[in-house]
Amino acid sequence: MSKKKKEEQPVLDAEHEDVPVVEPAAVESPGDELAELGRALDECREEARRNHDLYLRAAADLDNFRKRAQREREDLAKFANERILREVLPVMDNLERAVEHARQEGSDVRTLLEGVEMTLGQFAKVLEKFGVTPVSSLGEAFDPARHEAMGQVESAAQPPNTVAQELQKGYLLHERLLRPALVMVTRAPAAASAPEQGGEN
Repeated sequence: MSKKKKEEQPVLDAEHEDVPVVEPAAVESPGDELAELGRALDECREEARRNHDLYLRAAADLDNFRKRAQREREDLAKFANERILREVLPVMDNLERAVEHARQEGSDVRTLLEGVEMTLGQFAKVLEKFGVTPVSSLGEAFDPARHEAMGQVESAAQPPNTVAQELQKGYLLHERLLRPALVMVTRAPAAASAPEQGGEN
């Protein structure tokens, strides 16, 4: 019996010799599918992060734009009267000249002087109400940002480049220059340098 089986073995091999060997199909395992889903989830998270960053930047830009527009509106409201006030300043100049003239005339014009002085005081309060204040000049160092030099005067009592005389007042509007002051500026006396030149000869 065993001998017969040994003889039949090659026959069985021969019968199955031409049968192709079927390899198991390449089927994705559950582990591969989970890995693919994990990659897709990571990509979605990255895209969500980028979109969130873009949202935050857009929100910040919009907030900055709103603040900038608010500042511009405030500046417009603050300096809207600049042109009108520029026209009012010559009236102030004329009143100041009238007061100065009345003082020179003496007591005969005392009533006029008092009236004009009262008007000047009221006018100054109106200007101050709108944010207009005079520029400090006399006795101060010349400041080209606030003063306009009309000439020079010799002075030994004050350092050079000091405002010795104010020809016309300057004004600020909310700390911004509305009109520069017209001033005369000191310089060293010419007599002080003459002995030095003579000593050199």
